[in-house]
Amino acid sequence: MALEWVVLGYAAAAEAIMIVLLTMPGLDGLRKGLVAVTRNLLKPFLSIVPFCLFLLMDIYWKYETMPSCDGESCTPSEHLRHQKSMMKSQRNAILIAAALVFYWILFSVTHLVVKIEQLSQRVERLKNKD
Repeated sequence: MALEWVVLGYAAAAEAIMIVLLTMPGLDGLRKGLVAVTRNLLKPFLSIVPFCLFLLMDIYWKYETMPSCDGESCTPSEHLRHQKSMMKSQRNAILIAAALVFYWILFSVTHLVVKIEQLSQRVERLKNKD
């Protein structure tokens, strides 16, 4: 079950790197190619959304079926295992949220960069006309 979290972590990291590269000033020469690559990767990265929903349902199912550890009904080792499981679930939920937010930001930034390029081309054409 750990492989899916590794895949989600790598996808979130790739999204974050693309966001940083798209928004970093001074990379105008590289930006055109980066925008093309990012636009081509947006559709495959859309599969992160149902994948995150599946993983969120998995966390919910594990939380609902987890045996409760109340008071003196469990040993210290069981209590520790319960706490570790809760921490892992919370960490994984944060990873899911980060992947979804990074995808949304990447989509928005890519759209804005493309719009800015189109507007700058339009300004250049209008300057050349005059």
